Amino acid sequence: MAEPENTEVEEKFKIGMIVKCTKFGSIEHDFTGEIEKVYENSVLLAIKEHDAADDMAISELNQRAIVRKSEIEIIE
Repeated sequence: MAEPENTEVEEKFKIGMIVKCTKFGSIEHDFTGEIEKVYENSVLLAIKEHDAADDMAISELNQRAIVRKSEIEIIE
């Protein structure tokens, strides 16, 4: 039986990592966040830094977002 190909991707993201995310939905600018939970294809982030123009959208999301792993870049 073959092993899953995306094993490296799953292990790449860990709770507590700081990541940069591309804009999506009502968020109009890229932002950074801290990983709070890792799912199979996405992560739950606590949004830490964002553009002031996105204050309302970030507030409506309660400073959290679920983002696809393919849409984030690890900073720390």
